[in-house]
Amino acid sequence: MGTIYDFKVKTIEGQETTLKSYEGKVMLIVNVASKCGFTPQYEGLESLYKKYKDKGLVVLGFPCNQFGSQEPGSEAEIQNFCRVNFGVTFPMFSKIKVNGEETHPLYRYLKAEQPGILGTEVIKWNFTKFLVDKEGKVVERFGSSTTPEALEEKIVTLLK
Repeated sequence: MGTIYDFKVKTIEGQETTLKSYEGKVMLIVNVASKCGFTPQYEGLESLYKKYKDKGLVVLGFPCNQFGSQEPGSEAEIQNFCRVNFGVTFPMFSKIKVNGEETHPLYRYLKAEQPGILGTEVIKWNFTKFLVDKEGKVVERFGSSTTPEALEEKIVTLLK
């Protein structure tokens, strides 16, 4: 695999694509879920996206049902939930696995580039966030309890 931009992903509408269209942008990649205690973070993610998208930020949401079955719906249900409840306009993708043998290749890469505490690669819960700079380097990983608002300063620095 060449760069983060080469990974194949499927949009929430089911279209195969790559991350190539986000080249040169700061990316915030998040595994999301609709029935999680952290679900209100959608609001903060959308707020960051709206505030900085014209400056080069993109938030990418990857639904995952691996943590307490908190994302049980279909892609259409997930998309509707996000739009109706949180006004989500940032790009969303099809449901993926972020841990185990069936881990999506993008998440294998993200976890290898920025391991968690004590070098563990396992994603601990929904709303783990990876910040990627304009050159495609995975610069930092944040746990579920780190709010989107807490990342604003780091994002602004990367956008410069």
